[in-house]
Amino acid sequence: MKLAVIGAGITGVTTAYFLKKSGHEVTVIDANPYPAMLASHANGGQLSSSNAEVWNSWSNVYKGIKWSFKRDAPLKLRYDLDFKKYKWLIQFMANIKYAKENTIETTRMAMESIHLMRTEFADIEYDQSDCGIMHIFKNKKDLDHAIEVSKLYKEAGLHRSEINPNMIKLKEPRINADDCIGGMWTGYDGVGDIHKFCVNLAKKCESMGVKFRYDTRIDWYHKAPLGLSGRMKRWRLTDRHKNDLHYDGLVICAGVYSRKIGKELGDNIPIYPVKGYSVTINIKGQEEHAPKVSLLDDDAKIVTSTLGDRLRVAGTAEFHGQNRDIRIDRITPLMNWVRKYFPKLELRDYKPWAGLRPMTPNMMPIVKVGKCPNVWYNTGHGHLGWTLSAYTARQITEIINE
Repeated sequence: MKLAVIGAGITGVTTAYFLKKSGHEVTVIDANPYPAMLASHANGGQLSSSNAEVWNSWSNVYKGIKWSFKRDAPLKLRYDLDFKKYKWLIQFMANIKYAKENTIETTRMAMESIHLMRTEFADIEYDQSDCGIMHIFKNKKDLDHAIEVSKLYKEAGLHRSEINPNMIKLKEPRINADDCIGGMWTGYDGVGDIHKFCVNLAKKCESMGVKFRYDTRIDWYHKAPLGLSGRMKRWRLTDRHKNDLHYDGLVICAGVYSRKIGKELGDNIPIYPVKGYSVTINIKGQEEHAPKVSLLDDDAKIVTSTLGDRLRVAGTAEFHGQNRDIRIDRITPLMNWVRKYFPKLELRDYKPWAGLRPMTPNMMPIVKVGKCPNVWYNTGHGHLGWTLSAYTARQITEIINE
C-alpha cells in the first residue's frame, strides 16, 4: 500500500523503516523542519527494560497530591480547569488493579525491543553503549519495593540483581553515593542518543525509498476524517499550502497530538501530555569524572546517560497540559543532583530542554486499528518511547500486513 506515517519522531521513523522493509510505499509527514524535534529530541537516553514498572499505584497518587505545592517536586500536578487531565487521572487510578500484569507485559516488550535495536539497527550510529543500568536507593522502603518489582521482571524473563553500597562503588567508582543503602543492577540495558538515532535512521529510510515531507501541516477538511474519498478508500490530505496528498492508509505516530488526530478520525486516544525535563552537559575533556554506567535515582526520579562527550540528566513528571516552558525551578534539581553525586564535574556548559511524554492511563502503548478504513495507531508510549519503539513499530507493521 501507499501509506502516510504521521509523525517523524522515534515511533514514526521506526515504523516507516519496518513498513518499507515489508514492501509498502511510505511517506512520513511532520509539521517540523527536521525529524525528532519534540519528545524524541533530548530524553533521558535509557534503553531500559529495568524501568518498565508502570506508574499506576496508590503511592504515586499520594505523592502527587503531597508534592502538588512543592516547586521542585519530582512529580508535579498543577491544578487548573483542564478537565481532560482529571478524566485521565481517574482512568489512571482505575488501572491500578492491572499494574502487575501491565508491568510484566511492558518488561517483555522492552526486552524484545532492545534486542531489535541491537540487531536490526546495528549499523546506525547513535552514541550507543550497552553499559547496563544501576538503580540507587536511599531508604529501605524504596529498596524493598524494588525487590518486589524485580520478581515481576523475573516473570517476564529479565534478571535484575540487588547490590550493596560496596558494589555500587565497584560498578560506578566516580559516584559519591554515601547516602545510598543499596541498589539494583541490570546488565541487559544500555543507553543511546534518541535524536541522533532518528536522524540517522531517517537517512537510511530515505536511501531505502521512504519519502519525508517536513514542515507540512495537514488541514482536516471540515473536521471530517481527513477527506475519505469515494469507494477506493483512499485518504485525501490537504496541507497548509493547499496541496492534495493521496494515500491508501494512515499510520498515526504523532505523540501527544495523536489524541486530537484520533478525535478527527472518530477514535478515542486517551493520551495526556506529561512534561519531563533534561539537561545535556558538555563533559568534553572531563570524561573521567562522568559516570560510565547509566543511573536511575528512584527517590529523585532522575536518570543519567553518558552519550559520548555529553552527560544527559533527565527527570521529573509535570501534569500541565501542552506547556513546554522551561522552568528554572525544574532544571535546578537536576543540576544540584549532579553536583551532589559527581562533584568533580564542571557544569558551566549545558543545555536545558523540556518535552511532553504521550501517556496513556494504563501506561501501555496504543498499537491498534482505527475505526475508519485503513487507519492504524502506534502511539502513547509514555516514558518508554525510546525503549519500546522498535517492538511496536514491528508490531504495527505485522497488523497492517494481516
